[in-house]
Amino acid sequence: MRRFSQYAALAAYVVFLAFPLLWLLSTALKTPQEMALADPTWIPREPTLSNFTDAFGEQDLVGAAVRSLGVALAASVITVLISLPAAYAMARYRGLVNKIAIGWVLVSQVFPFILIIIPLFMILRDLDLVNTLPGLVVVHVTFTLPFALWMLQGYVRAVPRELEEAAAVDGASRLRSIASVVAPLLAPGVVATLLFAFISSWNEFMFALVILQNPDVMTLPLTLVRFTGPEGVARLGPLAAASLMATIPSLIFFSIIQRRLKSGLMAGAVKG
Repeated sequence: MRRFSQYAALAAYVVFLAFPLLWLLSTALKTPQEMALADPTWIPREPTLSNFTDAFGEQDLVGAAVRSLGVALAASVITVLISLPAAYAMARYRGLVNKIAIGWVLVSQVFPFILIIIPLFMILRDLDLVNTLPGLVVVHVTFTLPFALWMLQGYVRAVPRELEEAAAVDGASRLRSIASVVAPLLAPGVVATLLFAFISSWNEFMFALVILQNPDVMTLPLTLVRFTGPEGVARLGPLAAASLMATIPSLIFFSIIQRRLKSGLMAGAVKG
């Protein structure tokens, strides 16, 4: 009974998490007449693929997805490359500067991001990065870097100093001990930070709305907004179909990287 209750609770949790995707799929397969019914149904009575053809025919979803993917990958990799050495320095070197840096990271998360949109836009305008994907990458890195730094420094603190001291006793330099001892144990943290930065950049809308104005460089969230009627009423069918397709790349990325996360946890346990 205990095993059955565990599986039942897990199944209920999976259904709860999958509810938005199931509802999107149901809506994407319905006709406009069926979506207008007062009593909505889970299973479409007359399934149709016209919403998918309309979505891909009206908007450049493939191009927008490619641009979003490029921005998200670049922003996540740059975020990890910058935050990893900074997190190691914050976790290993104690002092006044370290405390000020940690305090500033925490304080930066308190302010609403709407306050920095105008100054950020002016800076990007002076650098000729407005309406460009590299400018959006810079913004996303700035947006995700504080929390990524906070995440990674927690992983670094979890690695015992005694391991580095033992490597130093064996004659290894600091760089060698970091590369051979600390880096393998930080693999789960790096993967988790990479996943966080990717999802944050993939779903980001506000900064992209302000920076990108040309339809040829718009990312996927901005393209989804364009599924509206002449009076601002959303066209639920094509919008649901496009939104469902927009979730596929992030799901694929997570399914690939979660294997690395699991292998990193196992490697860390063995090496620890």
